[in-house]
Amino acid sequence: MTSLLNQIGAVTALNLRSIPQRAAMSIASVVAVALAITVLLFFLALSNGLRQTVEGSGAEDIAVVIREGSNAELNSVVTRDQLNILATGPGVAHQGARPVVSGELLVIVDGLKRSTGTKANMPFRGIGAEGVSLRRGVRITQGRMFNPGTNEIIVGAGLLREFAGFEFGKAIRLRGGTWQVVGVFEAPGTVFDSELWADIAVTQSLFNRPNVYQTMRVKLTSAAGMPAFKAWAGGDPRLNQLEVLSEREYYVRQASQSTAQFTFIAWALGITMAIGALAGALNTMYASVAARSTEIATLRIIGFSGYAAFFGTMVEALALAALGGLLGIGLAFAAFNGRTTSTLGSGFTQLVFKFDLSAAIIGSAVMLALLIGFLGGVLPGVRAARQRPQLELAAQ
Repeated sequence: MTSLLNQIGAVTALNLRSIPQRAAMSIASVVAVALAITVLLFFLALSNGLRQTVEGSGAEDIAVVIREGSNAELNSVVTRDQLNILATGPGVAHQGARPVVSGELLVIVDGLKRSTGTKANMPFRGIGAEGVSLRRGVRITQGRMFNPGTNEIIVGAGLLREFAGFEFGKAIRLRGGTWQVVGVFEAPGTVFDSELWADIAVTQSLFNRPNVYQTMRVKLTSAAGMPAFKAWAGGDPRLNQLEVLSEREYYVRQASQSTAQFTFIAWALGITMAIGALAGALNTMYASVAARSTEIATLRIIGFSGYAAFFGTMVEALALAALGGLLGIGLAFAAFNGRTTSTLGSGFTQLVFKFDLSAAIIGSAVMLALLIGFLGGVLPGVRAARQRPQLELAAQ
């Protein structure tokens, strides 16, 4: 065993030292792997960042009530009477004598993407008096909160970074009315950072949705009270068309709908490009074996086994693939990791989030790179192992 390991080490060193002799093909192979890895990481980081933002918006002690069967808020309807009934449910938190609930309405308005100047759908949310307190981590960073009953809005900092037209202090026209931007708020790492907020009553009036809500948020005294609240709502015939979810459950479901397509695209493109990289790796390694046929034949004559030639070729292929993988990961970190972008969310409005390269994603990229190297080295390795010394030397 020691002798075989020494042989493999010697052949591997010979192979690696000869890489500069095939610099052009080796570089092309490395770049092909790097591009495949970069494309894979782009979409996986996009999917992960979107998922983290959506799932990170939920709390276990806040109930979200929507119409049963609705896939998005825009398709949901909750009436005022149902809202009043839900506010009397078991375990509902109170501030003084008032239940901590918020009937909400989400509508779409136009905005301009700063990077392209193109129009995009912005989420404009009317919220109740307790709407802000129902969302943890929200703070006003510029200006003030809107006054109830007025045409005032506050804008999420994430939305403001990506889209123009809603700057602090600006008066804007929406649906025939003039609105004043009186504040900027932050809700880092959540979907709320991508929204515009205004008073629910004014929103209902100016957008012609009187007495209609799309969702209702209810704060419970503790997360442990969620099952009892769900059971109570499910047993009331006046609420039988509604679905109650914890805010966490609601956003996990939204995240699965939003990120599935990006994950599919990531692996579809990544595998397609990996096949191209594999073809390049095979060409490179076949050329490597052909260029070293004399050396391999000489080593076989002096007692080196075919296994040493095989594993030496495999190590070279894996080394080139690993180098391509590291280059691809480096490009991904430099080009987009942590950068802000936006895409259509489940409500057909823009959602601002950051690319996020997690350790699991990096691990997947490394495994794909090594798989390319492994597959690219097997057949050339077999060819190297089967070299017949006498014929090779005679041919030289």
